[in-house]
Amino acid sequence: MTREHTDYQQFYKDIKGKKVSIIGAGVSHRELIPLFARAGAQVTLCDKKNPEQLGELYTQLQELGVGFSLGESYLDGLQGADMILRTPGFEYYTPALQAAKAAGSEITSEMELFFRCCPCHIYAVTGSDGKTTTTTLIAKMLEAAGKKVHLGGNIGRALFPIIGEVQPQDAAVVELSSFQLISMRQSPEVAVVTNVTPNHLDHHKDMQEYIDAKRNILLYQNKASRTVLGYENAVTRSMQTDVKGTLRWFSRLSKVENGAHLNDDGILCLVHDAKELPVLEAADLLLPGLHNVENVLTAMAAVDEDVPIEIMAKVASSFTGVEHRIEPVRTLDGVKWFNDSIASSPTRTIAGLRSFTQKLVLIAGGYDKKISYAPLAPEILAHVRLLILMGPTGPIIEKELRALPELEASGLVILHADNMEQAVKLARANTHAGDIVTLSPASASFDAYPNFEVRGRHYKQLVNAL
Repeated sequence: MTREHTDYQQFYKDIKGKKVSIIGAGVSHRELIPLFARAGAQVTLCDKKNPEQLGELYTQLQELGVGFSLGESYLDGLQGADMILRTPGFEYYTPALQAAKAAGSEITSEMELFFRCCPCHIYAVTGSDGKTTTTTLIAKMLEAAGKKVHLGGNIGRALFPIIGEVQPQDAAVVELSSFQLISMRQSPEVAVVTNVTPNHLDHHKDMQEYIDAKRNILLYQNKASRTVLGYENAVTRSMQTDVKGTLRWFSRLSKVENGAHLNDDGILCLVHDAKELPVLEAADLLLPGLHNVENVLTAMAAVDEDVPIEIMAKVASSFTGVEHRIEPVRTLDGVKWFNDSIASSPTRTIAGLRSFTQKLVLIAGGYDKKISYAPLAPEILAHVRLLILMGPTGPIIEKELRALPELEASGLVILHADNMEQAVKLARANTHAGDIVTLSPASASFDAYPNFEVRGRHYKQLVNAL
């Protein structure tokens, strides 16, 4: 182990009698609240909801002796707490939280507690794009090599509630967002940063705060740690100065000395001291798109030394992808429909558009995260024949397109839809055999859906009902 950890049984002994305020009763906290209450902590649930909205959960927690701070003044429940658990969605720099910290409260989260108590190696992945596919590939490669894998963070399940099941010989694989990392003061044995591009600037003070949050994944590593960084991204390349242990690069476009790259013959290779070890041909990957070549290279670099090459090749060549990531939905009357709802930023959509070799019908638009759509406009001209826009960012995307002098000659048709139902109907009415339709919004979902998964499933439901 390269990371000091606390025995979880000792942790539960230590919180006995402590005042613990838990913000929100989301998935992970629903499991933690009863555990903390049964361990003897004085738990207060702080939630905007009222007892009626919490429903049966309110009664269950009341029976366990949990206190409540509910409604508009729910953050009053933070005062005097020894420990405060926040969800990733609750911003770290909220004044009430920072006031509690200044008054002596420990601010933490489910994932930070897991890092504190986890007895096995942790592989953690962050980045603006490619996190989920890379995390899933790492988990599958380790599993195929015989490891018991605990998958968590943004995907999988809450891990701290099952900390007692985690053994030293296991592996934990977690996907981490900037919201989880912003307050992290521990780093994993293996840290992966895929890339860093403008994202979530509606929640972060500025781009530097977003970058600094991502850097936390490797700042607390040591000489025995491993770090995997994207070579082509200027921000991740600059992070090499923070690396304390072994540095591995991944690149699809450049030759690297150590890590993984795609060679001139189209073979994905591991590289040690500039010597190539061929793993598999890019043509053998089932996942479409050059960005997925990068995701596989990243996973290879992360599990290098832990997984035999033949197992890496077997997993990579049989992996069909993750839901909502250029996911095939159906073929109807010769038209192929794809769901790329995960594409909640322009860079994600650009990667998705470049995955196809023909011009597409693109459904895009949604909640405005206050990031620029200027880089997306020329890519739409290059890869799209019919654009169906919806949501608050629809007019913003169109404005960027109208600013391009090449728009008129491109032949691009732009339509607007009031909602997903109308967008799917417009796509159906304006396609013929051989066309490809993709939902790749380049925007968050919060204008109409709680998250991109719900958006993607609604889209799939509508497409499958055609």
